[in-house]
Amino acid sequence: MKKLSTFVIALACAASFSIPAYGDIPVIENPVLWADVPDPDVISVGDDFYMVSTTMHLMPGCPIMHSRDLKNWEVISYVFDRLEDTPFYDMEGGTVYGKGQWATSLRYHNGKYYVLFSPNDNPYRSYIYSADDPAGKWELVSRTQHFHDSSFLFDDDGKVYVFYGGGDIRLRELNPDLSDVKEGGVDMVVIHPDSTETNLHEGSRVIKYNGKYYVLVISWPAGKPRRQLCYRADNITGPYEKKVILESTFGGFPYVGQGAIFDDSKGNWWGMIFQDRGGVGRVPTLNPCRWVDGWPMLGDENGNVPDRLEGFGEESAKSAIVSSDDFGSDRLNINWEWNHNPRNDSWSLTERPGYLRLYTSKVVDNMYEAPNTIGQRMEGPRCKGVVKLDLSGMADGDVAGFGAFNGHSALLSVRNENGRKSLVYHNSVVNFKRDTKIIESVDNSDLTTVSLDGDILYLSIDAEFRPGTDKARFAYSFDGKDWTVFPEAFQMRYDWSRLFMGTRFAIYNYATKQPGGHLDVDYFAYERLD
Repeated sequence: MKKLSTFVIALACAASFSIPAYGDIPVIENPVLWADVPDPDVISVGDDFYMVSTTMHLMPGCPIMHSRDLKNWEVISYVFDRLEDTPFYDMEGGTVYGKGQWATSLRYHNGKYYVLFSPNDNPYRSYIYSADDPAGKWELVSRTQHFHDSSFLFDDDGKVYVFYGGGDIRLRELNPDLSDVKEGGVDMVVIHPDSTETNLHEGSRVIKYNGKYYVLVISWPAGKPRRQLCYRADNITGPYEKKVILESTFGGFPYVGQGAIFDDSKGNWWGMIFQDRGGVGRVPTLNPCRWVDGWPMLGDENGNVPDRLEGFGEESAKSAIVSSDDFGSDRLNINWEWNHNPRNDSWSLTERPGYLRLYTSKVVDNMYEAPNTIGQRMEGPRCKGVVKLDLSGMADGDVAGFGAFNGHSALLSVRNENGRKSLVYHNSVVNFKRDTKIIESVDNSDLTTVSLDGDILYLSIDAEFRPGTDKARFAYSFDGKDWTVFPEAFQMRYDWSRLFMGTRFAIYNYATKQPGGHLDVDYFAYERLD
């Protein structure tokens, strides 16, 4: 296996940002993950915790994360490798930016694990998958009607229900084998926003506790911050009464809202609720959950998200949902995801052992249409990624590089034109046709151009996400030691109307004239900084 240089080892082995544990009990500093992990659902099975999140247009999708201590999480599997409902998942005729897999419900029932999610695009039908082992292969159970922001409930009497909706919250009964909705089963509105709410009333998460039904949803009342609501009822069909269970700012950022409550094997209750944090995306916060007069109240004794709290059990291995890779294995690091469905005949870890080879496979005009762009999350409060590239396989018209990728992106692109290569630091913004994710145009602004003489190039992105910052800084080197920093920092941003996710590290290679060229990536070195 190829060995990383001393410089890369230093990055790869840098400790994740954490505070010391007191004894064997993990001490958690919120946010528990300062990275884009939106729409969480969490369950406990024995002493193991499992969390699912939204990945939309990224493939593989629907990541299953595991923890033993509620502090340190790792991705152990993905529910699917690709989606194929429309050619847009292959970026043929359109895209699915900000669509795809959304707001997944995760459940454990009678020895099996289940997920339910509904892509927010055609053909508007839900997916139900199951697995015997959450770290293993997930199998498709059925496709049902569309359930927006939905949540499973396996009731004590053997019946199965889905709560869903974006304004009114509806209840629908499924067949016990999950094959489809039940003919003649329950199908009704059970929760209607009262006069103090607006139509943003979504993100359903439901549990049954001490014989009562509890439905968590978020709301955003006019003139007030986003908040977490809970509705409860003695009967599944209602009537439901409402209570605000979390209304808090945190850490210099606004409102916290949307997520799940769950218990552990010792009888403690917790809430995993995300917070919008600008350019890095939506980050999960861990909250104690206290049952007060039959309501699951979240936060500390004052109802606020705590800065720190004790986790569960003994502290386990450090979180690694973003990680270095020297491409010395015949399998990709599990934290990599492709932008849309990959073309699997156009990338390789074996053609040049120790390198990720990315072929151009299609002529396109810009990175937003480029197949086989590969990336990982960024993390706060600050992080740094470095790639080493071999450009010798690039063909005329190819564009390859490393970027801070989002609807508003900053890119370090090598452009190969008529046998001459140049490195261009530029900004790129995608614009979609009205009410679709079909690309209408891409606005590009070149800031700095550097002529290249050799084929070995190191590129660096240093991203900071502290309150009021969201800045990325870029640099290049020809030897990995002496670096030139571009003077203009890039203002990262979160734009729900474009990609609807946090900024990501991205490695790309695309053709503007003819396919067939390739880029060799020697390594990606990652460091999380205080």
